[in-house]
Amino acid sequence: MTENKINIFLRIRPTKKQLSNYEIVDDGQGLVIDIPKENQAVEVINNTKERHEFRFNKVFDREARQEEIFQDVALPAVTAALDGFNGTIFAYGQTGSGKTFTMTGGPEKYADRGIIPRTLSHIYNELRRRSDFSYQIHVSYLEIYNNNGYDLLDPSLEEQAKQLEDLPKVSLQEDEDGNIHLKNLSAHHAPSEEEALNLLFLGDTIRTTSETPMNLASSRSHCIFTLFITACKVGTDVIRKSKLHLVDLAGSERVYKTSAQGSLLKESKYINVSLHFLEMVIVALQERSQGKNQRHIPYRNSMMTSVLRDSLGGNCKTSMIATMNPEKAHIDESTSTCRFAQRVAMVSNVVKVNEEIDPQLVIKRLKKEVSELRQELALLKGAEEEIGEITEETRNHLKELVSQYISDTSPDAELDVGPHMGKIKACFALLKEMCLQGAGSDKPSKGSGGAGSEEQEEKIRKLTAQIKQRDNEIVILVNMINEAKKGGAKFQQGAEDRDSDSGNPLESSGSTGREHKQERGKRKEELLFDPMILKDRQKSFEQFRKTYPKNEAIESNKAVLKSKVLACSLLLHPPLSSNF
Repeated sequence: MTENKINIFLRIRPTKKQLSNYEIVDDGQGLVIDIPKENQAVEVINNTKERHEFRFNKVFDREARQEEIFQDVALPAVTAALDGFNGTIFAYGQTGSGKTFTMTGGPEKYADRGIIPRTLSHIYNELRRRSDFSYQIHVSYLEIYNNNGYDLLDPSLEEQAKQLEDLPKVSLQEDEDGNIHLKNLSAHHAPSEEEALNLLFLGDTIRTTSETPMNLASSRSHCIFTLFITACKVGTDVIRKSKLHLVDLAGSERVYKTSAQGSLLKESKYINVSLHFLEMVIVALQERSQGKNQRHIPYRNSMMTSVLRDSLGGNCKTSMIATMNPEKAHIDESTSTCRFAQRVAMVSNVVKVNEEIDPQLVIKRLKKEVSELRQELALLKGAEEEIGEITEETRNHLKELVSQYISDTSPDAELDVGPHMGKIKACFALLKEMCLQGAGSDKPSKGSGGAGSEEQEEKIRKLTAQIKQRDNEIVILVNMINEAKKGGAKFQQGAEDRDSDSGNPLESSGSTGREHKQERGKRKEELLFDPMILKDRQKSFEQFRKTYPKNEAIESNKAVLKSKVLACSLLLHPPLSSNF
């Protein structure tokens, strides 16, 4: 067991209004608030000091992000809870100072997730990483409204849509050892992060909130979201049981500022009284830590302090984040919040790992050992049943057992064929046969190995079909190239035949034989081209234009046509005369 101080943090809420005179000092671990005497309330004596200095583990300014808050405030307690320590993280502050946003987060952006959703995400990521432990997570969500406890995850709320006051109240029961038990509070198994988040959001939708002059969505109750973590290392009888409280306290408020009436006034009274009892517990624990003779700690004054008994002065690693409104009009409440945090920092908890031996695991292990010893004794005595030769039916049954044993990835998997030497030898022969033939990995089974082999076979079929398709494409391309080569040769021969035709304009104009041969040789050179050009349409068209025999006539006709078009356009739209 070790002594552990409560860690305290301060978060300053962003605001656009006029700020009070405050300064963050000592590398983010100190806060100084200046209260000029002319700005003090009427009931404050004028000889009070103007400069107030406070110490924290860390002060987060208005630009702090949710990820930074989680890493510094919550992560140590969350990691300790996975290691078997109890943990508590609670937010305290004036109404409208940002407690619910810090704990739960905002609904608009994913980056605005609060401490609770980030805690769930981190825990389940750690569970996947810690493969040497088996974990079970259970979730409960308690609301303390007007000093009465209600279960926000009560199944009847979802089925019959009752009001919260119609539910059976959660009551406190204390055993002989002083441990507190909550009656009518359900604990739900959450095997995945998605299910845990669904439970959180379900409770948040039922939680009591109201609109006040200082906060449009003010929490009118204290809420405690608890994670019960059970861990057991594979192969041992020792289990670790820990709980992690994530507490969003209702904000303190001054009635003369909020002008609350009716039900809001009643809720404000219960909130302020419960926070007053919380401060009484903190003061008593502070006096005990200072060596004063303080035997009684008034936990039973309110339901909230009774539930958080372990968190305050008990077996728990506790962190507190105080939220502060830096506006000039709320400087008195901010100073009061910082003073409360300084008292909390004086409280010490004695923490230890919550380990115990599970009798059920011990009984299971002893029964297994007795069964193994009996089988070994039967083998040594030679009293195994004479079964003669292994029949085909028995061999098939043994083969199925061996396949199940191979496909089972659990470290506790066993191959039990009884105290029969013949069956044991047959299993070894089957194992050798499977290793030689690859049957252990190829044969689909009921476990995960069968699913993996089916996926592998499907991939092989897809790859084989893809290879066949590629082969067909290659054959088609080769045929196209061969046809292109043949077509190029025929095209060249046809051009030569056209040049030697009697209707050739070069011969009819009286050209000499030498000029005719030079022109024909030039065309032969132009007709020789790379057949790969046929793959590109643009290049093929350009090659066709160059090698076509009547290309020059086409170009001359295009020039004549352009000149006629220009003449027509001048007739239709004559140019304006510049003479006036």
